[in-house]
Amino acid sequence: METMMAAAAIKDPAAVVGLQKRNRIQVSTNKKPVYFYVNLAKRFMERHNEIELSALGMAIGTVVTVAEILKNNGLATEKKIMTSTVGTKDEANGRLVRKAKIEILLSKTQNSSDLVTAAKTERTANSNAATAKAANKAGEEARDEDGRSEQEAEEISE
Repeated sequence: METMMAAAAIKDPAAVVGLQKRNRIQVSTNKKPVYFYVNLAKRFMERHNEIELSALGMAIGTVVTVAEILKNNGLATEKKIMTSTVGTKDEANGRLVRKAKIEILLSKTQNSSDLVTAAKTERTANSNAATAKAANKAGEEARDEDGRSEQEAEEISE
């Protein structure tokens, strides 16, 4: 199997990219906040029926939190959880360090696309309402300034 994949890679290097999972999100503890990964997972779920959340070491808690948020919001169901240990080389010492690894496979719920669409519609409506409110406030301020300038002009002419 591996020799066939290697042979295919020699003939067509683009095939290797096709073999990699396009629906995997690798979570890091230091890089982004939790809701970055939640929103990223929502976008991935728009394109894929299943996504895989993956993390090493201290990022495992973040992955579990992201999965729970998606499940509690009714966007995903948990299909499979895989745990393992991975050996990585420590840059300082050069020795092998074992790290815990978790992979959580989530699938779309039937109503997830409806929930995402409803959330987008609500956000758009809130954004439009905020824009209209700001425009009204700016118009009122402009009218107040015009009223003041007319009063000042009358006072000066007297």
